Amino acid sequence: MNEFSKDNLIDILEDDSKNDWLFSLADTVRKEHVGDEVHLRGLIEFSNICKCQCKYCGLRSENREIERYRISEDNIVSYAKHASEMGYRTVVLQSGEDKFFDADVMCRIISRIKDLDVALTLSIGERSFDEYKAFKASGADRYLIRIETTDKNLYEKMHPNMDFNNRIRCLEDLKTLGFEVGTGCLVGLPEQTVESLAEDILFFKEIDADMVGIGPFIPHPQTPLNSCEHGSFTLALKVMALTRILLKNINIPATTAMETLNPNGRIIALQSGANVVMPNVTTSEYREKYEIYPNKICIHEEPDKCRNCIEAKIHSIGRTISKDCGFRLKNK
Repeated sequence: MNEFSKDNLIDILEDDSKNDWLFSLADTVRKEHVGDEVHLRGLIEFSNICKCQCKYCGLRSENREIERYRISEDNIVSYAKHASEMGYRTVVLQSGEDKFFDADVMCRIISRIKDLDVALTLSIGERSFDEYKAFKASGADRYLIRIETTDKNLYEKMHPNMDFNNRIRCLEDLKTLGFEVGTGCLVGLPEQTVESLAEDILFFKEIDADMVGIGPFIPHPQTPLNSCEHGSFTLALKVMALTRILLKNINIPATTAMETLNPNGRIIALQSGANVVMPNVTTSEYREKYEIYPNKICIHEEPDKCRNCIEAKIHSIGRTISKDCGFRLKNK
């Protein structure tokens, strides 16, 4: 049973008696369609400056407690070079929505990193069609922009002054331009329903997402949601597993937020449908300042130690590290 209706999805999400079957099936689908290799993506968090006011995010513009930073162009490229030297075949550039990094600046950075012969993913928020087009022309391969929730009313509550339809427009533009497109959701947002999580999963399938990142909501003390309960690790894992079963050959990361709630979270995720891990290659002086949520793992570790640690964990479960760039295998 590899296809589910919305009612099927709701039933599975609500019924924990089916968890072992679900995680086993997702792992089987992962093995059959993307194999046992795990793709490592080197993550560079290059700016924590953000114009947005997302209610769940510690980088929100109204957070006055955070120490802001912006890494220089040369240093971003230096981090990417070190990532390549450590064996990463994909570099991920992630930031808040920082106006300083306009199309001209980003295109220079993209071109310089592509000279390192790596795949490049961008995660820098909502931009215009022309900006996305320029990023693609400069060599960017993938773009990650999470929908967070497909419940329009909840989306607008969580994202003041943002437009749900514009978020959809971004995803459509990226597909049109030929990017590998990543999206995803937060599990456990206040007022979120199991019905809307089922709709999130069906949305990922409808747009034929190439990458889907799923993590539990973790409240940040300097946000309006600071007193809310965190999301469920198990429910987030179930959403991820169902996403694997419906979109068999996509790339799914074992997210760091999973491990923030469970010490073995990323390994459990890798055994329940995930096939990607994104170790941080930014050095520790910046890691603790890129605090989307609190108690993030590995913020005091240096990039080489993170790489060695996750590689050992992956080998401990009989999986191997991929040596290619990890593009989606649509023929499988």
